[in-house]
Amino acid sequence: MTEGEHAAQRTETGDTVDPLLRAIGRQIKFLRERAGLTQPELGERIGYGVDLVSSVERGRRAPKPQFIDGVERVLDARGLLKAVQDDIERSVLPARFRDFARWEKDAASFYSYAPLTVPGLLQTEEYARALIRGHCPPLEDDTIEDRVAARLERAHIFDDHSAPVTSFVIEEAVLRRPVGGRAVMRAQLDWLLDRAKLRNVSLQVMPTSRWEHNGLLGPITLLETKDGRLVAYTEAQGVSSVITERTAVRVYAQRHGIIRTQALDTEESARLVEQLAGDL
Repeated sequence: MTEGEHAAQRTETGDTVDPLLRAIGRQIKFLRERAGLTQPELGERIGYGVDLVSSVERGRRAPKPQFIDGVERVLDARGLLKAVQDDIERSVLPARFRDFARWEKDAASFYSYAPLTVPGLLQTEEYARALIRGHCPPLEDDTIEDRVAARLERAHIFDDHSAPVTSFVIEEAVLRRPVGGRAVMRAQLDWLLDRAKLRNVSLQVMPTSRWEHNGLLGPITLLETKDGRLVAYTEAQGVSSVITERTAVRVYAQRHGIIRTQALDTEESARLVEQLAGDL
């Protein structure tokens, strides 16, 4: 399937330097050297250590907004870096997810079927960190923390006054697997119950005893943007597809609709999550 058809496929095979971050790092290095400053001198003026300045210039770390603001001010960048700040923020996400992340921020409605892990928008910090630390091949510590922060930042869509209408269906087996240990999983289950109380969140559990359901082909994520664009996202073993062709998206929507009818209702789901949390 090609991008010229109805899906754009992305693959992530390891922890490599992102081309965008490499380019941003080179720009910062050029501006610093033009100003006649060393890395320690720049770090001192913007309030960061030399190790971080070096990592950013080598493209190994994504500069935070405060770092960008400091560089803009001290090196007289004239908006050069601020102009691509949104792209910089997305760069800390796995490459396979960035295309979909652009639409997620503008979602009017969001639907997810999660057979393997708790959906990213509902993860606690420690649950997310445990998942990301388990990446194979292993990621650098700085990359892990950047991705954890980025995942938590995505959840801020619930804080907006125009937060999207959301529906999540999670496999029971996901809730029984103690990712990060018993304490981490207990906190994660409690957080799911908290999120389920939001008026724009529907949370359902697909029981393991359901011998027939339409989720056997894998995870499904669907959204509709505020301007009416329909997008689907699927992922397995680091290979993802972003689907935008309406007929193809409609098939995923049909599957998700059937999955919702086969899952426990929201009240039954809440009771099961409470039971599982109490067992930990």
